[in-house]
Amino acid sequence: MRHRRLATTALAGVTALAALCSWAVPATAAPATPPATGAPVTGARTGAHQVEAFAEDGSISRARVPAASPFVAPQSLAGPPAGDGTVTPLVSNGSTDSKLDVVVIGDGYTAAEQQKFLADAATKWQEITGVEPYTTYRSLFNVWAVQAVSTESGITGDPDRATVRQTALGSYFWCEDVERLLCVDTAAVDRYAAKAPKADLVLVVANSAKYGGAGYNDVVSPLGYSGIATVSGGNDRSGQVAVHETGHSLGLLADEYSYEGQGSYEGDEPTEANITTLTADQLRRTRAKWYRWLGRTSPDGGTVGAYEGGGYYPTGLYRPTDNSIMRSLGREFNLPGREAMIAGFYRYATTLSSPTPTTTPLTPADRLAVELPAPGTRLRWYLDGFELITWRDRTAVTLADLPLFGPKGLRHRLSAVATDPTTAVIDPKLRATLTDTLSWGVHR
Repeated sequence: MRHRRLATTALAGVTALAALCSWAVPATAAPATPPATGAPVTGARTGAHQVEAFAEDGSISRARVPAASPFVAPQSLAGPPAGDGTVTPLVSNGSTDSKLDVVVIGDGYTAAEQQKFLADAATKWQEITGVEPYTTYRSLFNVWAVQAVSTESGITGDPDRATVRQTALGSYFWCEDVERLLCVDTAAVDRYAAKAPKADLVLVVANSAKYGGAGYNDVVSPLGYSGIATVSGGNDRSGQVAVHETGHSLGLLADEYSYEGQGSYEGDEPTEANITTLTADQLRRTRAKWYRWLGRTSPDGGTVGAYEGGGYYPTGLYRPTDNSIMRSLGREFNLPGREAMIAGFYRYATTLSSPTPTTTPLTPADRLAVELPAPGTRLRWYLDGFELITWRDRTAVTLADLPLFGPKGLRHRLSAVATDPTTAVIDPKLRATLTDTLSWGVHR
């Protein structure tokens, strides 16, 4: 099985979402100058992160926030509290090598509140998987809950700015004077994420019902995970924050909103799949970006085309649809975005896995099983390169049925090839990542 865990390139900008919005960014917003589209934000481990914050009135601003938090509880001479660092599997779909591993860490939950944290963590995952393509591909994920035990219950900045609580991760509202911006100590996150079997994506769930969140997509962790999203565990709208943020960290998608007064984009063609300098006619003529989707009805509403405004600029850049989740919360991914998300899932997970390692020598006395995480995945079996037609789509096989010829002791090669036939991915380069092969040696 080929190794699918690839380092994820950080996107330009990091989104910190501080209010549920089903609106496009208003013309009254007056943000600071955004970074160049397509350029990674630096400073993930140098003391600061670049974030974007959304206020309840619809205005948008940008801030550079510290990586450290002043509200991390000091370590006790007696050692960590009982139960601190306990890892509980919330969702187990297979090995860490074949799945995308999400680590959920709680903050502001005392030892007596750990069951509440586990319930909040499970609820956040349900909210995330209520959005496509997570719904269809939920079996590609493992979810690990890491219990960070805090000595104080709650989060700094909730219910008001004067409230201070020292917690395991130091989560706090009013970060850089933005009320709904929920910051965290990224070094503390690393320490707890390291306790999980594997961390590809990290979600911090704060013990608060106050709406807020942040996205740290410039984080380049030595553990290998591609981003941190912070959300309020007790707020039923905050799951949308995590969905939007994974659009960046997993889908490598750009923000599709723009700032009035920002001027016109005059740079090179962005690398992100969902913004371009080209009009619909130019996309079609040059067969670029999302040209294959042009004219199709998109799940976020409307028709795929080229809508001016995106990547923080009101002119000079185009987005695929009028208003996807990369522009406003409470929406769906558009067709190009959904395609990019599925490709992102498969950068970490595989279309095929088996509890039997490929290094295990097999004989006709053995049985073999494989797992197909995506619904409708096509499975084909081959012996020494020739397809076993009667085994098509069989996930459990008896090797005594194999037509093994030749002298005793001859080693044969048995291969399983799985392909996800989804119509949500049409780019040939991306489709190539939707096939995986596992092979075993079989001795007669």
